[in-house]
Amino acid sequence: MTYTSDAIRNIALLGHGGNGKTSLAESILYLTGAVDRLGKISDGNTAGDSDSEEIKRRISISLSTLSADYRGGKINILDTPGYFDFAGEVAQALRVAESGVVVCGAKDGVTVGLEKSYKQLHDRKLPRAFYVSKLDEENGSFDGVYAALREKYGASVCPMTAPITGDSGKIEGLVDLINRKAYTIENGARKEIPIPESMGSRIETLCTALNESVAETSEALMDKYFSGEEFTVDELKTGVRTGVRELTLFPVYCGCAYTGLGTLTLLDAVIDLFPSPLDGIPETTPDGEPLGTGPDAPAAVAVYKTMSDQYGKFSLFKVISGSVRTDSALINARTGSSEKLSHIYKMQGKKSAETRELVFGDLGAASKLSDTRTGDTLCDAKKVFEASGVEFAPPCYSMAISPKTKGQEDKIASGLSRLGEEDRTFTFTNNVETKQMVLSGAGDIQLDVLCAKLRDKFGVEVALSPARVAYREKIRKKVQVRGRHKKQSGGHGQFGDVVIDFEPGEEEELVFAESVFGGSVPKNFFPAVEKGLRDSIQRGVLAGYPVVYLKATLVDGSYHPVDSSEMAFKTAAQLAYKEGIPKANPVILEPIGYLAVTIPDTYMGDIMSDLSKRRGSPMGMNLNADGMQVVEAEVPLGEMSSYAIDLRSMTQSRGTFTIRFERYEEAPAAVQAKIIEEAKALAEAE
Repeated sequence: MTYTSDAIRNIALLGHGGNGKTSLAESILYLTGAVDRLGKISDGNTAGDSDSEEIKRRISISLSTLSADYRGGKINILDTPGYFDFAGEVAQALRVAESGVVVCGAKDGVTVGLEKSYKQLHDRKLPRAFYVSKLDEENGSFDGVYAALREKYGASVCPMTAPITGDSGKIEGLVDLINRKAYTIENGARKEIPIPESMGSRIETLCTALNESVAETSEALMDKYFSGEEFTVDELKTGVRTGVRELTLFPVYCGCAYTGLGTLTLLDAVIDLFPSPLDGIPETTPDGEPLGTGPDAPAAVAVYKTMSDQYGKFSLFKVISGSVRTDSALINARTGSSEKLSHIYKMQGKKSAETRELVFGDLGAASKLSDTRTGDTLCDAKKVFEASGVEFAPPCYSMAISPKTKGQEDKIASGLSRLGEEDRTFTFTNNVETKQMVLSGAGDIQLDVLCAKLRDKFGVEVALSPARVAYREKIRKKVQVRGRHKKQSGGHGQFGDVVIDFEPGEEEELVFAESVFGGSVPKNFFPAVEKGLRDSIQRGVLAGYPVVYLKATLVDGSYHPVDSSEMAFKTAAQLAYKEGIPKANPVILEPIGYLAVTIPDTYMGDIMSDLSKRRGSPMGMNLNADGMQVVEAEVPLGEMSSYAIDLRSMTQSRGTFTIRFERYEEAPAAVQAKIIEEAKALAEAE
């Protein structure tokens, strides 16, 4: 069945990990008939969490795209992970959603995940609602969560439903505040029940809050409210719809996913109150030209996620202009190559069902697109443009990765390359200098998941260890040394003799000069001397790190007309290096980074104390637009390997940071001694 654009809703489910997003999505699918049984996370059989790692860990790791038919409309559900290591999946969902539902547990209140989700929706100017889940859990309190939301986000938070609690404390139903009706759920269907008389005053209080919020949405409703007249059901719906779409009103719903209570009421709100793709933020070209929403407009799709497995690759997309049909040929705006959509699919988690056409605003997938990755735009050849992509936070946590069985480095690289088709939030580099393969991501959980996938999907067992820091060495005084290489073994011998001044230089790269007089060293051997030195500086004399800021001047030497050769002078230069550098007062340089930490003001003391322990030098602090403190500091990169995890612990995951390399600086004596000892231990181990 093909839906019209005005009948489509694209909603993202966001919130803290473990607050019930996947369970809510499963409840929606079950009650709308999209699946024939209610999956449970504990049983590992939900439609959203189908990856082996998700089932094993009982958490969402990847964004899951699901859909349900309800009241003649199609609801595309983007179920996002709540754990912060997988924030890139949330970014993908928000690229294509027109609205968001922030799910919060009835006993958890305003969590960090809720705050982050709200801010992400706020930053993208997307309509949002709250859904208080797990009403049936012990110590759960809808009233407590609602009060906390009002305190945090003000009177824009508007109650739409309220739970009915029986004498035993069990949730028996809920009240729809707009319609002033109460429901329970039986066999997947809503059943109307009387509103308990004991809830009278509580319902009036909540309805007053609802009416106040609705009155704010228009002058006519405000006048009616102050005149003391009651709003009709239609006026309430109109007011809430206006407030939701104008971002002045954030409704609060509640329910229990496993019983289905509240799920259909939420779906009614999605259909009645939330915007369709036609009402959402208009898609435009980079020049600001609006895209066509009708079926005859030039087709364009934005790829928001890539799924890759042993059977191939699916590119998940949103139709952002016109419509797409089977066998459509589109141009990749990034590469200029042509991609044919031989088959178009509707996704239900990992499962796919083929369809022939998708209209503007709908979500779908195509298989076997050879030159397309997440964030790309595919367009009709008549109108090629690059739409906004998906913005991912840069990786901030790095570890060295190595195979447990030697010789499997290529399998690691190949496996990570395949996994990188799905997940663009991690990077993988082969650091020639430290002789390590380095895996970088958002945190330890993400890296652990990647290692598990390498084992399960690509058959390679790996281990993680701290990534080595790329230190440098330099000298602090000038020395003059002679390097003499003489070898006689029958026939032509080898002879090279050089006198070289080594001194601190002003440029990071080696500066080689010569001031030889009288031809003591022929000019044709100068390049060999320089080559010998350039090879030598790759390994310093203290801990084996490259030598920088070195100037070497060839001042004298001698040669033999028969036995001298380029190889002999290269060796002589290396001998001079080995003798001279230890005499030139060498030191180790450590990399210094510029750090910007964004935190709530309450954590300032802990952050400053921690920076002091890391030998950091604070440079200043200021308030950003969100009222958060931004602490700027310079800090040795060697002290920052675990900072991503430590900052989360110190700030309850509310803090974020960025860091970039600034320069090299002489390390303190105690740090140098430690670096040298570690280098010796590593050399012995090898």
